[in-house]
Amino acid sequence: MASFRFCAECNNMLYPKEDKLNHRLLYSCRNCAYKEGTLDHRVYRNEILADVSETAGVTLDVGSDPTLPRSNKECPQCRHKDAVFFQSQQRKAETNMVLFYVCVNCGKIFH
Repeated sequence: MASFRFCAECNNMLYPKEDKLNHRLLYSCRNCAYKEGTLDHRVYRNEILADVSETAGVTLDVGSDPTLPRSNKECPQCRHKDAVFFQSQQRKAETNMVLFYVCVNCGKIFH
């Protein structure tokens, strides 16, 4: 189990740092030059695979939003022909205009 480590010289928190020359993990202080090695050489990495930026803020009740335009586009999941739509929220230069549809019946997001 991970725990906090503190500097022996100035008592500030130690942060993990890579020693690229010796290929090992160190804990170092950001306020002074203190460093210490570790017995546990594992580094954990959490990668989020979903890109939520395009449909950020979409909630289950978006179908009842009266400000969104409606379409009779068929839902690929439930085959219902009533959906609201909105434009992609990404602001990248290379992003084309993408319309996202949300089924009023089941809430499926599709484009």
